[in-house]
Amino acid sequence: MTKIIFKIVIFLFVILPIATIVAGQAGLFNGKRPTDLGLRDGKLKAPLVQSSNSVSSQAALYPHSDCHIIAPITYRGDGKAAFVKLTNIVRSMNNTTVITAEPTYLYTEFRSRLLKFTDDVEFALDEQAGVINMRSASRLGKNDFGTNRKRLEAIRAAFES
Repeated sequence: MTKIIFKIVIFLFVILPIATIVAGQAGLFNGKRPTDLGLRDGKLKAPLVQSSNSVSSQAALYPHSDCHIIAPITYRGDGKAAFVKLTNIVRSMNNTTVITAEPTYLYTEFRSRLLKFTDDVEFALDEQAGVINMRSASRLGKNDFGTNRKRLEAIRAAFES
């Protein structure tokens, strides 16, 4: 009986965690890159109502839960200069890959360090409103434990400093 319990403990606390890390490093938790990102009629992709793994400054335009709402980044002055500043902040962040960089739209992928989970992050300049809209969503799972919101708030803090 003791040998069986010992084997179960070894499996749960040694083998399973190592196998999970190896799977993550092999890219098994990346998910597939969405094909429906970008601006559509000036709007970023809607958050999924049934998941709490995304935030969007445009969530109010779609059916959503309160967990999806985040304020856009506001700026003063030249919108294009503000967007260049934001783009430079995002490019300087760790574990970031820029997929699309245009004068008014930025799409990046953020990967977690250990398990390589991938989040899709978008920014869109709205010069008429004087804001930069943003969206961050995990590719896998239904809950991100606040990771996407924390990331966008960190970007906002860097932008405002």
